[in-house]
Amino acid sequence: MVGTMAMQLPFIRPSRMARTSPHLAGEPRTDDEVLLDAPDARLSPALVAAARGDHGPAAGLLLATRAASEWERRDRYVTRLAAFARSRPEWLDAWLATAPQDPDALLVRAQLAVDRAWRSPARAELLREVSPLITAAARGDQRDPVPWRLALDHARGAQAGHTYFEELWEAAVRRAPHHYGCHVAALRYLATYWHGSHHECFDFADRAAQDAPPGALVQALPLRAAFGYLTDGCGPEVSRERLDAAVDRAIALSPRLPAADPWPARMRNLLIFVLVRLERWQDAGEQLRLNGPYATSFPWDQVSDDPLGHFLRVRDDIRAATAADPSWHPRSERGGRVRPGDH
Repeated sequence: MVGTMAMQLPFIRPSRMARTSPHLAGEPRTDDEVLLDAPDARLSPALVAAARGDHGPAAGLLLATRAASEWERRDRYVTRLAAFARSRPEWLDAWLATAPQDPDALLVRAQLAVDRAWRSPARAELLREVSPLITAAARGDQRDPVPWRLALDHARGAQAGHTYFEELWEAAVRRAPHHYGCHVAALRYLATYWHGSHHECFDFADRAAQDAPPGALVQALPLRAAFGYLTDGCGPEVSRERLDAAVDRAIALSPRLPAADPWPARMRNLLIFVLVRLERWQDAGEQLRLNGPYATSFPWDQVSDDPLGHFLRVRDDIRAATAADPSWHPRSERGGRVRPGDH
């Protein structure tokens, strides 16, 4: 099954590196300081070492996630390390030269190749060359679902048929039944394959959330479906009740995750985005409190070329809306149409 990946085209959008300098764990912050895409305390040393050309901490970090089956963190770390390697590849080249069969190095290489190919004018040709790299990464550790997240994105980029996609999906969930990254990849495939069929996307997301443990990130999958609907402007209407149920599920998840921590910041930024669209200002204010100083490029980069500035303006609107005057209304939704390919 892995070998059939060679026929598909991948797509994945990497996270940007922080525009402000990341802080070490425990370093004091001021109340008004905001960090964009800040790495967590485990990833930060690996990035610092990679900037010096040392791949050792990155290798140790990914090995630890694989040994402990920390698939959610592994997925996030691989994406961030590949994004860093786009401009600073020397450490990854040295890692591959030293350990060409290392499953972790192979996975970062595959992610990097997908990222580069998608942005190239020679996209189609380069994407054909990426397929063997995804296959090699999948063979590196048979337990790892992250290469299969890449394979699912691969199928979406190629507009692969539903039968083939289901084969990949079955392989992914055998490895990690509740892996958020694979579920997001599947939801994005469905949103593309059945464009405008938001009810089907919600059905998929709701089933996945209902089957997942209470603290699993998949509990936020309906929120991702709500984001897709609210920013698409296409397809039949989804009821307000269903949208509220999606955000309520994510609100219930949020206190289970660390407060003021970079790890859950992406989910909380998405939740804030959707709550503002639904004009649930008090709930948005509470998520701002839990989120702390951490802004993430997604989802704000889907509606603005300045995600940090957009986040700050939305934060100001939420603070004004939750102040003493309950009748205040924001200047705008600060929304916009989502950019193609990022539901």
